[in-house]
Amino acid sequence: MGNIVNRVFESSGPEGKVRGTPQQIIDKYNQLTRDAQLGNDRVAAENFQQHAEHYLRMLGSAQKEQDARRDQQERENRERQAERDRERAKRQERESNGEVGPSDSDQPDLIENRQDDSGLVETPETQKSDKPKRARKPRPKKPPHSDGEAKSGDAGGSQGSGAPEAAE
Repeated sequence: MGNIVNRVFESSGPEGKVRGTPQQIIDKYNQLTRDAQLGNDRVAAENFQQHAEHYLRMLGSAQKEQDARRDQQERENRERQAERDRERAKRQERESNGEVGPSDSDQPDLIENRQDDSGLVETPETQKSDKPKRARKPRPKKPPHSDGEAKSGDAGGSQGSGAPEAAE
C-alpha cells in the first residue's frame, strides 16, 4: 500500500472533490461538518462526519502498521547491539586472561622474496620480448618562427607590435 500517511488522495465527497493527505482531508471534512451543523443541516453534517471517519480509520491503520514496523526494527537493533556487546565482552575477557587472538598472533615482518616469484602478476607489458626494440626516429627540428614580427636584437621582444608585454 505504500506510505498512506504522506500520500495524496482525491476524495469525491458531497461538496465536490477534496484533495490532500488523509490528515488534510479529515480536517476539511471536519470543517464542512461544523459548517453544516451551523447551518442546521444534520444530514449533511452526518455525511461529512462519515467521510472524515473513513479517512481517520485509514490513517489510524497506517500509523499502527508504521508503529509495528518501527517496534520490530527497534527490537532487531537491540538484539544486534546485545550480540555486539557479548562479543566485545568475550574479546576483553580473552585479552585479560592473556589469550592471544588471531590479530595478536606472531606473524613474520617480511615475506622472503624469491627471484622468480615476486608475488606480482605478469602482464603483457612486463613480459620480456625476444624481439629487439626498434629505435624511434628523432623528430625533425622546426625552423625558427619568422612572421616578420619578431625583431632581432630587441630586449623587450615585442615592442612596437601593439601587444602588451607579459610581466614576470
